[in-house]
Amino acid sequence: MKNPKKIRVLIVEDQAVVREGLAAILSYQADIEVVGQAKDGIEAVEMLEDAKPDVILLDLVMPRQDGLTTIPILKEKKPDVHILVLTSFADNDRVYQAIKFGAQGYMLKDATHTQLLQGIRDVAQGLSTLYPSIAMRVIRELNNPTDLMYTTEPLTPRELETLRLISSGLSNQEIGQKLFVQESTVAKYVSNILDKLHLANRTQAALYAIRKGLTE
Repeated sequence: MKNPKKIRVLIVEDQAVVREGLAAILSYQADIEVVGQAKDGIEAVEMLEDAKPDVILLDLVMPRQDGLTTIPILKEKKPDVHILVLTSFADNDRVYQAIKFGAQGYMLKDATHTQLLQGIRDVAQGLSTLYPSIAMRVIRELNNPTDLMYTTEPLTPRELETLRLISSGLSNQEIGQKLFVQESTVAKYVSNILDKLHLANRTQAALYAIRKGLTE
């Protein structure tokens, strides 16, 4: 009887100690094979074709090219690859952007070995996995009725375009470059959007844009 196919994992982490520690943990699993280690997003993209991973274990904050920038590039080059974010950051904007860009899982580095291994196995099967505390945040955001409210004061064309760009995960500085305006002007647009739509933060604004079909 043939041995079952192993889950091929590419580890993308800038800290060598963490990267090698993860590789050591995974090496003890009969159903998992580490097929590569990259120290940033650029190396991950370069290794993608040869490594042929099923799952990419991806940090978010890295030099040269971070995780949020790397996710859509990886998904474009290999749409069927499964991405599990493993990071120290749990803020809503990062979580939402990572999932929107194509990550199937989001875990924190204080997860247990059992949680990490289960997360890898879940995303390898096409399932979604979220660290428990993060799952609750996402559920609260999605169930928050304020992001379904209609505004009585319409958004200006500039505000509407800013909202679309927010939903694409761009920062105020990046939006300013797109619209050819100062970052302070973008901050004012964002403030107006939140006030008019009765929203609390950028994450709710991005969710609102997607719910209303305002983004591609």
